[in-house]
Amino acid sequence: MLAAATQQIGETVGEVLAIAGVIDSTPIGPSHRRYANGAMLLRTQHGPRELLGLLQAIERAFGRRAGGRRWGARVLDLDIVLWSGGRHAAPGLVIPHAAFRTRDFVLAPAAAIAARWRDPLTGLTLRQLRARLTARRPLP
Repeated sequence: MLAAATQQIGETVGEVLAIAGVIDSTPIGPSHRRYANGAMLLRTQHGPRELLGLLQAIERAFGRRAGGRRWGARVLDLDIVLWSGGRHAAPGLVIPHAAFRTRDFVLAPAAAIAARWRDPLTGLTLRQLRARLTARRPLP
């Protein structure tokens, strides 16, 4: 599913510059199935709002239905986690993604392909954010 979605994004949305390996993760919320997570670095001519619309169209093409239960099982979930332009806020879209700093299933694949990218809010790199999240003893 992720490979097919990546191919679709590359053919219709922009140039895929890097792809992280897929990791397995436990669900957040009521879902009982495990998830496959990955990350990609994408170069696109589209702005954040337009990009989100294109990604949502791909989700629908792969069988995702609107109005599902929050954090319920879904076929495909494509998020814009970071943007080279820094921060972006619009109704229904906030970049950087609000919870990415606290989710290893986001940070692990993202740090694998863009370890030096910086969170525009904290100034920390993805590598540093992941180290803080996965440290045996939380760092200050």
